[in-house]
Amino acid sequence: MQAIVKIGSLQYTITEGDVIEVNRLESQDGKSITLDKILFYSNGKDVRVGQPYLKDVKVTAKVDGHVLGEKLRFHKYRRRKNSAWTKGHRSKLTALTITKIAAN
Repeated sequence: MQAIVKIGSLQYTITEGDVIEVNRLESQDGKSITLDKILFYSNGKDVRVGQPYLKDVKVTAKVDGHVLGEKLRFHKYRRRKNSAWTKGHRSKLTALTITKIAAN
């Protein structure tokens, strides 16, 4: 089974057992959450496309924890005196394990 879900403003292609990192969600570690914004579902024979979402498909995921993404650095340089800067950040992420994709 395969599905495309929308979490926040991003879309993820998932299957059962996948571990994905999404932007920080307000959920506690170990809790189970239901993702209901399903855009696409396929199990080989049955293919469904939502317009915009599928109402009869639910995805259950378990929150593994809150983590920080890898450090990103940006450097801008212009050929003038004192005209260079470096900035960076680490994104706050939530790790999810996809436990079940269910279609009615």
